[in-house]
Amino acid sequence: MKRIGFFLGLAFFLTWTLEFALMANGGLSSSYAIFVLSAVMLMPALAVVATRLITKEGFKDFGLKPHFKGNVRYYLAAWFGPALLIALGALIYFLLFPNQFDPTMSQMAGIYAAQGITLPEGTLFTIFLSQLLLGIFLAPLLNIITTSGEEIGWRGYLLPKLMERYSPRVSIVISGIIWGLWHAPIIAMGHNYGTGYPTAPWGGILAMVFFCLFIGSIFSFLAIRTKSFLPASIAHGSLNGFAAISIWFTLGTPSPFIGPLPTGIIGGIGLIVVGILSFVWVGSKNTAVKQ
Repeated sequence: MKRIGFFLGLAFFLTWTLEFALMANGGLSSSYAIFVLSAVMLMPALAVVATRLITKEGFKDFGLKPHFKGNVRYYLAAWFGPALLIALGALIYFLLFPNQFDPTMSQMAGIYAAQGITLPEGTLFTIFLSQLLLGIFLAPLLNIITTSGEEIGWRGYLLPKLMERYSPRVSIVISGIIWGLWHAPIIAMGHNYGTGYPTAPWGGILAMVFFCLFIGSIFSFLAIRTKSFLPASIAHGSLNGFAAISIWFTLGTPSPFIGPLPTGIIGGIGLIVVGILSFVWVGSKNTAVKQ
């Protein structure tokens, strides 16, 4: 437990130091925000490396081996599953709220126009299609460095350490709550849920914790079954790369707590259901996420 405490203290300290510095210097509207948000994703991995070195634990059982043999289905699920579930959630949302669905993508066209960009007829759809294909086929690979920065920490180190003491299900819950709270400063700055809702920022932080519990169950299931954090990194990259695809067809400003984005309870319904199933499927028998 001392190694867990050391890892968590360092991961939170490094991450929150950067995020509170960003908060004091313009927040998410700062020109540096994208760089800071990318950097903080690497902090859990940095904390793992530091913990292993300082505590002389070494780097055995780091979780880097992919273990493809017999696990290809999990890698395919990691690569394509999040995108399909996000699309399913958006579809369900627009079926329930058809007045917010805009097949002409007029709101996105207005965003381009506000930036002084005039698009020839048909170009907007071409841009959307390229973003769609990028999100499905390349985002898991393009995001692998930053998502591995998180997954080395959460599913590659914290989860197996917890599983040395607790059942997989209890470990998934604990790690999911910690992962959600780790996001607290950027949620307070308006990431994912904005800042204008009545319970801000605590409502957004709580919503993020629940979101991380469901998503963390999926990522943990993949890590446990393959004994590697890599499929979790791939799934995380798919999630990040495809999360905003529904914005192209959205009219108005829907509630981020509802949808069509996957952080909403309806927009994320596919992820929620699969998260629950993953939690059930993982079972109660300990299987370390190690090589």
